[in-house]
Amino acid sequence: MSRPPASRPGRRGRNRNLSIGGAVAALVLTLAGTLLHRYLPSGDRAEAPARGSQQQRGEPYTLRGQVSDVADGDTVTLATAQGPRKIRLDSIDAPETGHGPGQPGQPFGEASRKHLASMVAGRRLSATCFESDPYDRHVCTLNLEDGSSANRAQVSSGYAWAYTARRGAYLRDKEMTRLQKVAREARQGLWSQPGAIEPWKWRYDCWRQRQCG
Repeated sequence: MSRPPASRPGRRGRNRNLSIGGAVAALVLTLAGTLLHRYLPSGDRAEAPARGSQQQRGEPYTLRGQVSDVADGDTVTLATAQGPRKIRLDSIDAPETGHGPGQPGQPFGEASRKHLASMVAGRRLSATCFESDPYDRHVCTLNLEDGSSANRAQVSSGYAWAYTARRGAYLRDKEMTRLQKVAREARQGLWSQPGAIEPWKWRYDCWRQRQCG
């Protein structure tokens, strides 16, 4: 005699098992999140999971500390309680400083760095940040003691461009274009000489294509 076919669990049984499994998984994730929040230092929670939820959702976060280094006209280091944080000033692009024989600097590159340093070097400031860039820098508005921003000050003084590359993809602060227009008409900073080249164009033409003329 042939054996009867083995009985199979009904659809209702399978659905019940899936529901129980899903509930258990959800409970495990909830407990893990609770424990992580409880034991993660409060300073780290306030600062951000830099590449995680806050940046992906576009929620601003704040960094506070002393400006310990000014690398160029749009990049500083902020010494925070959690350690040094590189800050890339949002919505602007400053003339490039030199990075060796293959990457020469632009006119006003060093002047731009010095102008930014005169406003922020050694000061305890806060930065309102929006995301991290591919170079592990926090992209931020650097707030000055009087409530204004170093970002806007760089553009209005003619020491940085409004970052309008890629059809304004990097231009979060739309006021920058007006400030640049005013600085240009007044021949401030880099606008005092003809033929100013956008830093993003310089990086491509000079540094990559070796066409620095």
